[in-house]
Amino acid sequence: MIVTIDTGGTKTLISSFNAHGKMGESIKFPTPTDPKEYVKVLKSTVREHFSHEDVSVIVLALPGIVKGGVALWCNNLHWKDFQAHKLLHDMLPGVPFLVENDANLAGLSETRALNPVPVSTLYVTISTGIGSGICTNGFIDPGTRYSEAGRALVEYDGKVREWETFASGHAIVDVYKQFARDITSKRTWRQISDRISRGFLAVIPILQPDVIIIGGSVGTYFDRYHEYLKGILVEHLPAHIPCPKIVQAQHPEEAVIYGCYYYGKDFLAHKQTRQ
Repeated sequence: MIVTIDTGGTKTLISSFNAHGKMGESIKFPTPTDPKEYVKVLKSTVREHFSHEDVSVIVLALPGIVKGGVALWCNNLHWKDFQAHKLLHDMLPGVPFLVENDANLAGLSETRALNPVPVSTLYVTISTGIGSGICTNGFIDPGTRYSEAGRALVEYDGKVREWETFASGHAIVDVYKQFARDITSKRTWRQISDRISRGFLAVIPILQPDVIIIGGSVGTYFDRYHEYLKGILVEHLPAHIPCPKIVQAQHPEEAVIYGCYYYGKDFLAHKQTRQ
């Protein structure tokens, strides 16, 4: 059994997967804003539900840059230098414990869902903020695993700004006073597409992915704006740089938890080959 944990800004989801990739028991609880309380609640919940199970590995997704088991900064939770591995590695004694960025894991699962798996993918989640995950040959790219496309610096309205400050779901609500789900105006979606395109126009020439996958709450309404977005990118990208294929995430609400599963599965497969 693989135990997977998706830590979000408002809620935490814990799920289990069997050897065939079938999701089993799932538990949700509000994510405590205090990291000490989070550790306490997470440990007690996992131990209550899985201490008597045959668990092979635990995978934790955190909404921030993760280096060496430490979450350097979780923006929505306002956690800094959260020592995740040190504090949680003994959640189930003797069970391997892995920590990774949530957007990387979402990108992993959405990339594996494509057939065939592309050589390179850029997963972008557009929700409260903008997160990204880059995969090469179906695995999280080691050279860009700490990248944050949402922090790309772009000139917009005469100022150099981070992409997510004017194109995220939060920014859309601030500007248009509506959630994405309530916006039906084609004119508004063209404007939103222009905002979203600015970051892509900055990162596409650098990464040149085969496929861009858009997830998150704004990704849910992909059909309302993807043609506008594609048109802007085709128009403005240099002639020698093709516009990547742009697709909607297949499992926007479960991408992270499935990414945890694939990450744990890959770890176990690699562990077995070394034995």
